[in-house]
Amino acid sequence: MHGGLLVVKPPGMTSHDVVDFVRKLWAVKAGHTGTLDPAAAGLLVLCLGAATRLSEYLVDCDKVYRAEITLGLATTTADAEGQLTAQQDAGRVTAEQVEEALAALTGPLEIAVPAHSAVSRNGTRLYKRARRGEAVELPTRQVAIHRWELIEFAEGKHPTALTEVQCSKGTYVRSLAELLGNRLGTSGYLSFLLRTQIGPHHLEDAWTLERLAALDGCDAAQAVLINPPKMLAHMPRVVVDQAAAERLRDGNAHETEHADGQAGLAAVVTRGGSLLCVAESRQVGNRWRLQPRKVFHWDA
Repeated sequence: MHGGLLVVKPPGMTSHDVVDFVRKLWAVKAGHTGTLDPAAAGLLVLCLGAATRLSEYLVDCDKVYRAEITLGLATTTADAEGQLTAQQDAGRVTAEQVEEALAALTGPLEIAVPAHSAVSRNGTRLYKRARRGEAVELPTRQVAIHRWELIEFAEGKHPTALTEVQCSKGTYVRSLAELLGNRLGTSGYLSFLLRTQIGPHHLEDAWTLERLAALDGCDAAQAVLINPPKMLAHMPRVVVDQAAAERLRDGNAHETEHADGQAGLAAVVTRGGSLLCVAESRQVGNRWRLQPRKVFHWDA
């Protein structure tokens, strides 16, 4: 079984729990392409069998989330799993103010990595230091917020803003919730998170664990997998003939006039529709040179 699997992660399970469920269900090698916090729900893209070698090309994809942010409250973890640390009346905040704040926080952004995260600092996970009550200088990272929109706003002493955010890899939406609260002159925490998209893959195409467990036999299981070329639908694609495929399969470069006219990584596919390799594409004169970076042998 080689391919991708779109899974709905329920709240309360870790991403590793979901991977382990699939491994045991089908006795197959599996890995994910980006975790979700235990309290969050939504899309996980899993790579199965030899397709686990594709995971690095999906980790870097942009992601889309539905994020509910509660204003006027703060927690130790910046999400619903933490302990309440502060509360104030934020009833003065309006939907218009939220929209203005979201617009101001769209674009390149520096965010702090949450204290309760798996990022290592001097060889120790931050969440372990936080649980011990240690004071740690939190690292920051540059991310890109491509789009952040208000979907629904509920007024009250602690108003909630349901938002949709499209962002680059490495974005902690919990940190965005805190930034939004600060921008509005109050506090805020992420009260619920649903991931709806990873690169070209969407939540509406994903399978629940219950539906996967109900599949009858390996043929039915294989039928729900995404083929390797479709897993890399976000990358430029080059189709090659048999002679070129043989050269590329042996690790040799191939020159072509058709590489989508883009420099960078490209998915190279045979005329039969099989993913042959991921290659580096660069222009040489009026042609494009494809240099294999990772070659796949699906029957191995």
